[in-house]
Amino acid sequence: MALARILSRGLAGMAAPAVTVEVHLANGLPAFNIVGLADTEVKESRDRVRAAISTSGFEFPARKITVNLAPADLPKDSGRFDLPIALGILVASGQVRGEGLSAYEMAGELALDGTLRPVRGALAMVWQAARDGRAFILPPTSAGEAARMASATVYEATDLCAVAAHLNGLHALEHAAPLKADMIQSMPDLADVRGQPGARFALEVAAAGGHSLLLMGPPGTGKSMLASRLPGLLPPLTEEEALESAALRSLAGQPAEPSPWGVRAFRSPHHTASAVALVGGGSPPRPGEISLAHHGVLFLDELPEFDRKVLEVLREPIESGVIHISRATHQASFPARFQLVAAMNPCPCGYLGHPSGRCCCTPEQVQRYRGKISGPLLDRIDLHVEVPSLTAAELKESRPGEGSEQVRARVSQARQRQLDRQGKPNAALSGAEVEHHGLAEEAALFTLAQVVERLSLSARSYHRILRVARTLADLAGATTIDRTTILQAVQLRRASLPDK
Repeated sequence: MALARILSRGLAGMAAPAVTVEVHLANGLPAFNIVGLADTEVKESRDRVRAAISTSGFEFPARKITVNLAPADLPKDSGRFDLPIALGILVASGQVRGEGLSAYEMAGELALDGTLRPVRGALAMVWQAARDGRAFILPPTSAGEAARMASATVYEATDLCAVAAHLNGLHALEHAAPLKADMIQSMPDLADVRGQPGARFALEVAAAGGHSLLLMGPPGTGKSMLASRLPGLLPPLTEEEALESAALRSLAGQPAEPSPWGVRAFRSPHHTASAVALVGGGSPPRPGEISLAHHGVLFLDELPEFDRKVLEVLREPIESGVIHISRATHQASFPARFQLVAAMNPCPCGYLGHPSGRCCCTPEQVQRYRGKISGPLLDRIDLHVEVPSLTAAELKESRPGEGSEQVRARVSQARQRQLDRQGKPNAALSGAEVEHHGLAEEAALFTLAQVVERLSLSARSYHRILRVARTLADLAGATTIDRTTILQAVQLRRASLPDK
C-alpha cells in the first residue's frame, strides 16, 4: 500500500475537528514533507517520527514521503500528530495492517525511543470522536483523563510498538481506566465566618440563583472568606457539567488532577492579570480564567485595582455565557457560564465609614477610586452588599453561624425548584423569561416600577431585581413574588444604588 489514511483531531476552541492524516509513498529521492498548514511543532515531528520508527525496530522507508494534514485550511499545532504520522508511514510501507483503521482515531507525541507522551486537550478530542462512533488511542495519562467520558471507547498505549501490535492483531490494547476521582473534597466551611448575617444571606441568595455578587467593605471584614466559601454552597456538578469543566482544563494544558472532579471551580486571578489571561486568547487561542471558571466561581479581589480595560472585557460573557475570540488567523469560542464574585474597599485607604474614623480620603479621591469600575459593569452584577467592620466585642460575642452543609441543603432545594420550573437557574433567565416565570403579583410589579422610576434605574436593573426576587421566593418556598420580596431584592443592591 502506497497510501494510508488515519484520523486524528485538531483543536479549535471547545471543538475538536477531525483531521485526516494522509501518508503517500512515492519512488524518487528520499524526502519527508509535511503539508496542510502545519506549525513548527508539527513540522519538527519529522525527526521525532524517523527516530521513533527506527528505534522501535521498524524500517524507515527510503522513499519520498508526503504527509498531508487535511483539511488544509485548519491550523495544526503541537506534537499530537506524531503517532498518526508514524502509523501512516508504517501502514503505507506494509509493516502494519491497515484494515479497520477507520474505526480508530489517535493522538500522541512520540519520544525518540518510541514511547508516547501526553497531549493537551485529550478530553475535548475524545468528546467529539465519541459522537462519531470511533474509538480513540491515547498515551496513558491522556487516556485516563479521556476515559472519564463513559460513552467513549478509549485505548491506552505506552509506545508505538504497542499500537502496531494492536493493529496487526498480535496483542490487543487495554481499555483505559478513568483516573480515580475523589468526589469528597475538603471545602472551606461557612461556619468559620463570624457575624456578617447580611453578607452570609446574600451569599446564600447568590448560590441559590447563580447570581453575581459584589462585596464592599473595609479590609479584614471577611470578604475573601465569604467568597471562598461560595463553591461549598453550590449544588454538585452534573456529569455533563463536570466533563465540560474538565475538557476546558485539558484545552488549557492544565494537568488532569482527579481531586477537583465534580467540584465547582474557584478561580481567583491576581489584579495584574491581562485581558487575554482573563477571557482567553493567544495563537492558537486557549481558554482564559472565565472559561476555566465555567460552571464555577470567578473571584476578583480588589476589583478597582484591575485595569479598567481588562474589566470591560467581562461585559459580554457575563450576559451571554460564552466568549468569542477572533484573531487574524484563528477564531475560537469557549463556554464561560461563570458566577462572578468581586470584592472591593469603599475608598483608596479602605476605611471609609469605619467606626474608628481613620479614613482621610477626599470625596474626589473616593469618586475617582470607584470610577475605575464602569457603570455598565456594575449594572450587570446582581447583588451589591456591604460587609461592615466588626468591633472586638462583636467578634467575641458572635457565635458560629450555620455551616455550609445546612445552607447547601436550602440552596439545592431552591435550585431544583428553578430547574423544574424553567430548566435553568434564575440568573440565566432572559428578560422575557423572567417576566413569564417570575409570577409576580401586581402590587409587587407596581412597587418595582416605582423604585425604578425614583432611582432612575435601567431596564437591565429592573430585570435583575426581578430575578433576585424570584430566587428569594424560591428560597422561601413561595409560588409568587410579593411586594416584600421585591423590596428585599432592592435592598440587596443597596451598596451601589444612588441616594434619592
